[in-house]
Amino acid sequence: MNWKFWQKKNTNEPKKKKSKGREWADAIIFAVVAATIIRVFFIEAYTIPSGSMERSLLVGDFLFVSKVNYGARIPMTPVAFPFAHHTMPLIGTKAYWDGIEWKYRRLPGFQDIKRNDVVVFNFPEGDTVALEAQDDNYYQMQLRGEDRKSIWSRYTIVSRPVDKRENFIKRCIAIAGDTVSMENGLVTVNGKKEPLVGTGWFSYTVEFKTAEVNIKLFEDMGFKTMPLALPNTYQFDGTPDMVKELKKSEYVKSVTENLMPSGEYDPLIFPHDKNRHWNLDNYGPIVVPKKGMTVNLDSVNMPMYERSIRIYEGNTLEKVGNDWILNGKKATTYTFKMNYYWMMGDNRHQSADSRYWGFVPEDHIVGKALFIWMSLDSEGSFLNKIRWSRIFKGIH
Repeated sequence: MNWKFWQKKNTNEPKKKKSKGREWADAIIFAVVAATIIRVFFIEAYTIPSGSMERSLLVGDFLFVSKVNYGARIPMTPVAFPFAHHTMPLIGTKAYWDGIEWKYRRLPGFQDIKRNDVVVFNFPEGDTVALEAQDDNYYQMQLRGEDRKSIWSRYTIVSRPVDKRENFIKRCIAIAGDTVSMENGLVTVNGKKEPLVGTGWFSYTVEFKTAEVNIKLFEDMGFKTMPLALPNTYQFDGTPDMVKELKKSEYVKSVTENLMPSGEYDPLIFPHDKNRHWNLDNYGPIVVPKKGMTVNLDSVNMPMYERSIRIYEGNTLEKVGNDWILNGKKATTYTFKMNYYWMMGDNRHQSADSRYWGFVPEDHIVGKALFIWMSLDSEGSFLNKIRWSRIFKGIH
């Protein structure tokens, strides 16, 4: 009988050594996988591209955004190129494959979103994009009077899944179930006025007593200035606290906050309803949808909630005569499946936010802004490019 198959294999034989190329490949693969897991489930770097959050956040601030505070969102488009969001660098092609899309799921978090949290989220109206004009809003183009057919003929129009829409960062002004309004530039939530304390960038018209004024002194105080057509008159952008100091100057004749009059209709303001005379500084009240909240499907509510019901919650909805047909059946009410949020920029006159495009659904939430790890001033030179006072500064 042959017993060789019982014999233990000699384990003293030297293992075949990996080549340098294989070692490098293994190390790179491990690093990419580890970094992707950290980026998706724990923390991600983010850059401030615009001044919509001044003076809280400045252009050139580099942030860390926590995914664990609100609970990490499971990737909804899992097949994607590592470290790219929606577009491949250099070549400009799509960086993901939408052949596989998963339903919205989120891991448990440490906290719920609170009022005044600074939040990163996917742009709700980023579902449709004109590739050659990605800095613009496809829907606002139409509201400004551009014909849909003309837009489609001039641009390449694409659609994007939720997690591949552009990342925005704003302050959460109101949470699900809140009633929010604005009067003369001051936000009210649930009947309580909510002024921005120590931050908030507003626009003012400043008239000086004389032309012999060194504007550079006021710019050194932090103001952004622009001369106007009237004599000795400038537009100053700054915080209310800065304006208090400005008014003490012996050279200042008057300071007037730039506000749109109450009752003046702005067609760009959500919900784009001419029966509501709302504008950038005066709007509402409006109730932010909450999971389990039921609304009537009528002419009062539908301008505010139709997009949420149809687009964000995935229902078929159409009006036939005086009736609303929901998922093929006549309906008079609708109960929301998700929580929503109202997001606004601290730079109130230079921010594309919920006043223009409405509610942010919970499945669009990316994470909570934690702190600034680097800040670069594009107008600075050499070491002065770094804003040293902002490094490792917390975000409040």
